[in-house]
Amino acid sequence: MLRNRLLLGVAFAALCTTSFAFAQDTTEVTKKKSEKELAAEAAVAQPEEIVVYGKGEARQVQTVSQDDIALAAPGTSPLKVVAKLPSVNFQSADPFGSYEWSTRITVRGFNQNQLGFTLDDVPLGDMSYANNNGLHISRAISSENIGSVELAQGAGALGTASTSNLGGTLQFKSSDPKDELGVLVSGTYGSNNTNHEFMRVDTGLLPGGGKAFISYGRQYADKWKGDGVQRQDQVNSKFIQPFGEDFKLTGFLNYSNRRENDYQDQSFEALGRLGWNNDNISDNWPLAVQLAEAYQNSTPYPAPYTSPWDAYYNASGLRKDTLGGLTADWDITSNVHLKVTGYGHHNEGQGLWWTPAVPTPGGAPISIRTTEYNINRGGVVSSLSWKLDTHEIEGGLWYEHNDFNNARRFYGLNVDGTNRDSLSFQSDPFYTQWESDYTTKTRVFHLQDTWQIIDPLKVNFGFKSMKVDIAGKPVVYYPASVSRGKLTTDKKFLPQAGVNYTLNDWSEVFADYTKNARAFNSGNFGVSQTAFDATKDTLQPETSDTYELGYRFHVPKFEGVLALYHVKFKNRLLSVQVGSPILGYASGIQNVGGVTSNGFEAAGTWHFIENWSLFGSYAYNDSTYDGDVVDALNNITHTAGKTTVDTPKHLLKAQLGYDDDTVFGNLGMSYMSERYYTYTNDITVPSQTVFDATLGYRFHGSDLAEGASIQLNATNIFDKKYISTIGSGGFANSDPSGTMQTLLPGAPRQVFVTLTKQF
Repeated sequence: MLRNRLLLGVAFAALCTTSFAFAQDTTEVTKKKSEKELAAEAAVAQPEEIVVYGKGEARQVQTVSQDDIALAAPGTSPLKVVAKLPSVNFQSADPFGSYEWSTRITVRGFNQNQLGFTLDDVPLGDMSYANNNGLHISRAISSENIGSVELAQGAGALGTASTSNLGGTLQFKSSDPKDELGVLVSGTYGSNNTNHEFMRVDTGLLPGGGKAFISYGRQYADKWKGDGVQRQDQVNSKFIQPFGEDFKLTGFLNYSNRRENDYQDQSFEALGRLGWNNDNISDNWPLAVQLAEAYQNSTPYPAPYTSPWDAYYNASGLRKDTLGGLTADWDITSNVHLKVTGYGHHNEGQGLWWTPAVPTPGGAPISIRTTEYNINRGGVVSSLSWKLDTHEIEGGLWYEHNDFNNARRFYGLNVDGTNRDSLSFQSDPFYTQWESDYTTKTRVFHLQDTWQIIDPLKVNFGFKSMKVDIAGKPVVYYPASVSRGKLTTDKKFLPQAGVNYTLNDWSEVFADYTKNARAFNSGNFGVSQTAFDATKDTLQPETSDTYELGYRFHVPKFEGVLALYHVKFKNRLLSVQVGSPILGYASGIQNVGGVTSNGFEAAGTWHFIENWSLFGSYAYNDSTYDGDVVDALNNITHTAGKTTVDTPKHLLKAQLGYDDDTVFGNLGMSYMSERYYTYTNDITVPSQTVFDATLGYRFHGSDLAEGASIQLNATNIFDKKYISTIGSGGFANSDPSGTMQTLLPGAPRQVFVTLTKQF
């Protein structure tokens, strides 16, 4: 039903666009433009400013432009581009940063499910792999259609539609349809049989002042090691239709079908014994059978393997998404503006694993274990702003209803393992281990005032109120990890305040304070009923208090920002023993203390010679656990003073760029200091330094040449061996022997060439 309503809504909006095509005069519609539209055009007119430093903001915030994203290889996740900004750590096992099982982004030590993400104001949830309330940006929109990405390292704007943003927020904006009729086509070929094709058609301005685009993108690549492919098909569409001078409708409808074979999670011990190219053995069914039978019969494993977990036969992730939104912008008066966005999202997903732990009855000694996801959500995000003398008062409401189904099933394999395809959705299971339905209702209200006290001094203060109810109901009960009940996150007052003071024409200082909370989600129900009942009445949502102080400057040829921050993270949730196992108290979710973070950030862009620029950023972060973890049996995990997992202390990024409108390119460097994947810091993941490069040429002259370009991208150009993702298999208290399979090596050197033509 949700998909039908979404498609009908977008079809109606498109019909409105056509119906008004001959009712209005294009000249009259387009001659008056808002301040925001003029500012956007001014930004487009300065393509060399690929990083914008948030002038006038009371928060630490930067924006990367479409020009910056376009320099990466087509199909590259915008998260990988944003990773050059201070305090951002993004890792992935593939060269594009789009392989979802491996993608991890942290900001100031907060991990992905503690950040907030939106696309054109539509919430994307926390973008985690097993997402229960959204989808990853790589599925939400093609990278070619992203207009900008705004990062707020410490606190997003109060109106950001997120209930997970303890730390920063990333707000993605799609590019608008172009004013002129045109077609853009591009094709990419490169390492590991990578093929990426993209086509976008823009209608240009229609007689009624509206405009639209539709695009199709296809990505296909072999894995860089092992056997398997990663592929995706995407369709994006967007329209803008003005109705007179003061009202505008904007709508989008996006579809994604992503199928990807997984890389094998590694441990330090396995990497040393089996080598860096160890992976799933999808091209060797007899070996997979040998490993499974050795495990089940307690017989020796074929050398050099010592466990069936050294190499699975196969694993994959399948996702299909439809996401749409319709936004109404209305200048009710010259001082009052209303913006309302309605949206819908439908997702089907399966994560597949060929497990030797459960044989197929009457068939192979292996079966396919799945984790299955189904999301149906819809909502409305609204804001009303009122300019009153030196004040701008703004408030809004966000409501979302989300139905989420989660299940674990097993599918049978015949003796030779040929009856099921790893990149197809599975059907006809022989066993459903568990299944649960979750209903989440989100209600968020915010109100703030921005006050220009005197010409150089601006302050803002406000709050948001959040209530999120989630109810879990088992469909197929499983005692160890399925529980029934309800959790409520009710935070009536989460304040935010900031100040910006302009020192002179080229510099300003800013400071802010924000309190945020992360709502409970379906992951809090993945325990036994006994454990859930033991903690549900005392469990508190995670919260954070963020303080920032910064300085921005813009002098001829050089601009940048310096910032200090202090964060107190409270009520950290962790799975611990909540009672005696003999009484049925398995591990449960429990508040285990807090984290204190202190840090420094610096970023700047230097246009040192005509056509040349140098960007650099540095971030220092000291995040430590405030206390030890003590469970109900008085077992102590000594975490006090230890560095938080997956949090490097030092991040250094640099990028040298050149663009004379014909030849263009850049050379980028990323350094990250050591990290930990255990809470006690008893094992270290080494530091890394990785270089990427781009070189391109734009053709000019004849009609055939104009609008054509060729671009060469190389990732990890010095072929560095390094650990990219950590925590793919979770985090542990301790791993002194290095046997925990929770590491994914980064891709070796990869090279891609792209041909583009704009007609």
